[in-house]
Amino acid sequence: MYFRILGEITDVETIATGSRIRELARLRRRHGRGRWRKRKGTAQVELAGGVIRIAELHWYEAAGIGQREFKIKRYLD
Repeated sequence: MYFRILGEITDVETIATGSRIRELARLRRRHGRGRWRKRKGTAQVELAGGVIRIAELHWYEAAGIGQREFKIKRYLD
């Protein structure tokens, strides 16, 4: 699903770190070693059809690597 994040992500929380991340081996192979965290937050997103909605996003993040693999978990509006 294509979407674009508009503005900043708010209400950011860490869901899992280190070995508690199920996808840790794949993340390291694809993006490199780092202190990986799975995070969640809320942001306004623009969907492929031009529709703008508020959504809960989940993504992976590591220092020196940045934010990777955003996905929409649910819509809040």
